[in-house]
Amino acid sequence: MARVKLELEYDGGAYVGWQVQDNGPSVQAVVEAALATLHGGAAISVVVAGRTDAGVHARGQVVAFTEPTPLPLKAYARGLNSVLPKDVAVVGASHVADDFDPRRHSKGKRYRYTISNASHPSPLLRRFAWEIYAPLDVDAMRAAAPALLGKHDFSAFRAADCQAATAVREVRKIVIDGMSGGLITLDFEGTAFLKHMVRNLTGTLVHVGRGKQPVAWVAQVLAGRDRTAAGPTAPAHGLCLEAVFYG
Repeated sequence: MARVKLELEYDGGAYVGWQVQDNGPSVQAVVEAALATLHGGAAISVVVAGRTDAGVHARGQVVAFTEPTPLPLKAYARGLNSVLPKDVAVVGASHVADDFDPRRHSKGKRYRYTISNASHPSPLLRRFAWEIYAPLDVDAMRAAAPALLGKHDFSAFRAADCQAATAVREVRKIVIDGMSGGLITLDFEGTAFLKHMVRNLTGTLVHVGRGKQPVAWVAQVLAGRDRTAAGPTAPAHGLCLEAVFYG
């Protein structure tokens, strides 16, 4: 029996998140159901690189599972898409080592948060971008971001119900593209992220962009380790898991 790695893209708007839950449909449930259909009803459990929250999207999610019966890779890269809902798709399939674990073997992840800073609503972007109509000072946001780079205790940016054993994480890169009045993207790359961490980092940088706090405030919030002192949690629908990195 071979171990298979799938790369997934999905619109998370209709789901309660990646993980199976009792309160609604999950991405995991539809993927595992589609795999069962492909394998004649055999129950298949997948391991994921990282759980996404309700409403969060993915362009480069990674899962792995062990086949109950061998199938050609094209059955996953093509055939599986015929039984998946239209908002979930397999964009790549490959064979991997029998012990491959998408989460434990990951060397890092990249998330992108998208903001539409136009002065009017955008029907074409509203499902995938946080619409902020007042102009943002993007240069101030860029100036504040370097304080978040490196290995730190990110307690000020974790969700209240985050169950991670430690809040220490390493952020390798933050790139903010775009300009006031247009489309703004914030790319966060790191070894791993806490629950709501990217959304809380984004909300804090937006606080600076709105002129509510000075650039130096971000470093103070990080050092203080107090979630209540940071900015708001950015809406889930603007966030996308772009890529998972392996050795």
